[in-house]
Amino acid sequence: MAYEAMLAETVLMRGHRGDQIDAYLARSLGTGPYPGVVVIHHMPGWDGPTKEIARRFAHHRYVAISPNLHFREGKATPEENSASVRAAGGMPDDRTMGDVQGAIDYLRTLPYVNGKVGIVGYCSGGRQAYLAACTLRGIDAAIDCYGGGVVAKPEELTARQPVAPIEFTKDLQCPLLGLFGVEDSRPSPEDVAKTEEALTKWGKTYEFHTYDNAGHAFFAVDRPQYRVHAALDGWKKVFAWFEKHLH
Repeated sequence: MAYEAMLAETVLMRGHRGDQIDAYLARSLGTGPYPGVVVIHHMPGWDGPTKEIARRFAHHRYVAISPNLHFREGKATPEENSASVRAAGGMPDDRTMGDVQGAIDYLRTLPYVNGKVGIVGYCSGGRQAYLAACTLRGIDAAIDCYGGGVVAKPEELTARQPVAPIEFTKDLQCPLLGLFGVEDSRPSPEDVAKTEEALTKWGKTYEFHTYDNAGHAFFAVDRPQYRVHAALDGWKKVFAWFEKHLH
């Protein structure tokens, strides 16, 4: 049998404007080198299920890092940090992108990473993964899992999130996979269609899959929205996408 072991730990990394933040790093202890993956957590926060996703990538021979994008809130639990972020009007895009860029750069310093880095995000993290794929450097493949707000009406824009990510589609520099539920309202099937139109218009490499009988957060095994048929097929598509573009 092939040897299996992994290491998972909290590390410190430099994020936006050089701020030191914590991140969760999980990797296989095999010989490597392995592709890197940045896991952008959902709005509920840098929580146990997010760290479990990082460990799942490590089990599949990736080096996964999940930066704590709510670090600066300073509350005792992910739920409290998330509530603080919501009360302030959401995550500021400039700070979030600075932290995600820091995670990409951190992975690229590790001797057991093969030089390829992917990015995946869920919920608000899906929106942030799309934005990162269009605006940051060093991303070789991206996955947006039901990212709400990629398409936004003018009245939905804020000082913290001043531009809808779809507006940056022309600058997308890597292949993009999108996974959605037909029963979702954010993003709605109409929002997904508008994003596809933009990707087609600019000649980008992408694949979108929308699942029947699934809504938002269908990957979340700890929530009522979990849908086994969509999650199982979605994971197959996630690993096939990264296998294609990161190996």
